[in-house]
Formats: sequence, structure tokens, C-alpha cells
Amino acid sequence: MDIPAPAARRVLVVDDEAPARSRLRDLLGDIAAHHPTEIVGMAANGVEALRLLAAEPADIVLADIRMPVMDGVELARHVGKLPSPPAVIFVTAYDQYAVEAFELAAVDYLLKPVRAERLAAALAKAEARLPPPDDAALAGLAPVPRRHFSVSERGRVLLLPVSEVCYLRAELKYVTARTLEREYVLDESLVQIEEEFPRRFLRLHRNCLVARDAVQGVERAGEQEGGDGHWAVLLRGLAERLPVSRRQWPVVRQMLGL
Repeated sequence: MDIPAPAARRVLVVDDEAPARSRLRDLLGDIAAHHPTEIVGMAANGVEALRLLAAEPADIVLADIRMPVMDGVELARHVGKLPSPPAVIFVTAYDQYAVEAFELAAVDYLLKPVRAERLAAALAKAEARLPPPDDAALAGLAPVPRRHFSVSERGRVLLLPVSEVCYLRAELKYVTARTLEREYVLDESLVQIEEEFPRRFLRLHRNCLVARDAVQGVERAGEQEGGDGHWAVLLRGLAERLPVSRRQWPVVRQMLGL
């Protein structure tokens, strides 16, 4: 009885260097007899990769770590929000210390220069569909702070630049991010965002963070919901006033140099 050939896995290759992309393509061809794959696209950074994934779903993403525009770790965090997220295998030139961090986070990786045998083993692991690492584990591996939030709308993932967010407010189980144009709903916590971006966002009270560069000034405020009154922050380009709690006011005043 003939054993059916394994189905080809759809692979997206992401690396900012063309020779590195070509090498991975060639290596995938070398091991195709045991690990058949179909390359659905090749991208130079994470933003390009997400655009390709929106048009051509993949089973596996081979992603370099250090790339311009969006690095591989941030790409993996956004990919994890997709309805059917592909497995992500990192390709890295990191030293041994960083490699140990990947192992602790249960993230599969390939060290450059990539070898065919190691690529085959990584594909086999990805094909087993092991649970992906959680977002917190990926955040700990990031070489630089991410530049985008993930927004799930109508079955797709939108990229919201962190630099465009004026403030974030916790509402029930979600966080609302406000830009000059509109609001977005994030499936994240204020605590996580505050810890990740301590230099960008400043806590006003237990349910609100404001972008420091969005603050135009402060004014005396009456009693307002969630802020205990006292002071409110004025925002550039927005008519809203954000109340500051009495507890946070000394911190806000110091941070804003008032």
C-alpha cells in the first residue's frame, strides 16, 4: 500500500537581506523530499509580511529577528492575533545568552548560518502544531519596543502605530486607544502597556494612560468620574479633558515639569 506524500506546508520567508531569503528558499528546496513546502511569499520586514499574510495565509513563518520597520518578535506578536495564526520560527544571529532566552520562552529558532538539518527539525516541530508562546514571553525577547498595537477588526488585524495614540483607557475587559482620528479597541491591559512603554505613557489614574507628547497642559477640574477631581490634562488636537487622580497628581506634575 502506497503511503501518501505529506502535504506541502505553506511558508512565508521574512528577512531584510535578500541573500538570506534566497538561502532559506534554497534550503527548503534541499529538504523538500521529507518536508515539502510551498513558499507563498518573501518579505523584507514585518509590515510587508503581515500584508502578504492578509492575502496569502501561511502555515509557517520563517522570520529574522533584527529588521527595519518591524522586527521578527513584533511580527510574531501580531501574527498571534490572527484567526488562524501560523507557527513562527525565528532566524537569528544572536549570541548564546540570547539563545538561552529563546529556549526559556519555548520559542523555536534557527542560528545563522542556517543548516538544512536544523531547518528540517524546526519544520517538524512546527508541523506538530505545538501551542504558540504567549505574548508576555515574546515581549521579553523583543530587541526594541514594538512600534504598533494589534487591532482586530472584521476578522483581520490592523496595525495601529504606537506614536499615534494620544491616550488609553481601560473599559471592562478591553482597552480603548484614542488617536486624533478615532478610537480602537485593544485586547491588552493597561498594566502591560505601562510596563512596556514607561517613557511614552504616563498614568493619570487607575483606568487611564496618556502619551506624554500629547499633553498640552493642565487645568483645575471639578469632580469628574474616575478622577477624584482636582486637576485635568489638556490634549493637543482633542477637546477632551482627562482627569488626574489625587494620588497620581504629584507624579504627573513632576513628570510634566510643572
